Amino acid sequence: MASNATRKVAEKLISYCRDDDTQQALNELYDTNAVSIEAIPMPGADSPKSQGLEAIKAKHEWWYSAYTVHSSEAQGPYFHGEDRFAIFFEMDTTYKETGTRSSMKDIGIYTVANGKIIREEFYYEHNEE
Repeated sequence: MASNATRKVAEKLISYCRDDDTQQALNELYDTNAVSIEAIPMPGADSPKSQGLEAIKAKHEWWYSAYTVHSSEAQGPYFHGEDRFAIFFEMDTTYKETGTRSSMKDIGIYTVANGKIIREEFYYEHNEE
């Protein structure tokens, strides 16, 4: 069963995601040494791993500068043990550089310690239209 701290973080994160307020989520819910792991390296990166809050913020800035988000939905949270939860995301986006529109389904797995997210991992499928 998830701890109260994990439940609180999860509920706040999904609320921020639904309100499209990821900046507030990063500032409030993430540990300064948090790690983010993508399924593949982001463009221009050698590794799928981003280490530290500033690197995770930079990844988010890149995302919003590279994509137009037409719609997004967040479902969950789904809990696993005392310190982990998942959120299921669906997005309709356009990659600005090419104009390619695509639908994305994404699962984020989050680990919480001391009331902060210390790790996030993303699993996704990407379908271009």
